[in-house]
Amino acid sequence: MKKEIKRKRKGIIEITYEEEREILKLPQKPELPKYSSQLINLANLFAQGTRPKVVGQMSELIKEFRKSGGRSYEDWKKWYLQKYPNAIDEATQKIWDMLNNFKETLEQLERDDVRKWVEDLVLTKTYEGLMLQDAILKKIAEEFGGNYRPATVEEESKGIDGIIIIDDKEIPVSIKSKTYVNQEKHLPEELKGNLIIYEKKKNKIIVDYSDLLDLIENTK
Repeated sequence: MKKEIKRKRKGIIEITYEEEREILKLPQKPELPKYSSQLINLANLFAQGTRPKVVGQMSELIKEFRKSGGRSYEDWKKWYLQKYPNAIDEATQKIWDMLNNFKETLEQLERDDVRKWVEDLVLTKTYEGLMLQDAILKKIAEEFGGNYRPATVEEESKGIDGIIIIDDKEIPVSIKSKTYVNQEKHLPEELKGNLIIYEKKKNKIIVDYSDLLDLIENTK
């Protein structure tokens, strides 16, 4: 008897992942040991086994496959393996090699190493994240022989993160990450401070305060 797709309300249906596999006639989901799927996925992130340079650009390949007239999963499997005969083996080997690296590391790890990692995350990185603005304010102020102070609660409500003090003149600033600025077509807050943009790199922080450079120099 044909399975009925559960209806939530008029015009809306629910399809479980099991039903989707049945509809598309996919193979059964592989049975793997506990936690192994997460570990394999993590190893793949490091090994980059399924990057386009190894297995192809999937979104484009599916379009090409559809244009060729292919429809079923078996059609896709045959078409793909003809086009990339070594990709599955190559990706598998990259991930397997990384998993073996994990095994070696796990054998060397001790409980104290885990504690160090937790302390660094919970204590050090949390404090660093919260106090990064202070570090930026201090560094810019020192560049001009000035001082700085954190914003008051009232100033924070206006989008001001801190004040740079040059020759007793207070310059309000707003400090935002480059990622945040790039993602926002316009900043949601009504910023009253001059904008400072920072970008975290692997081993340093790039701080761009060019927007307020002329203003600071004019106070000298």
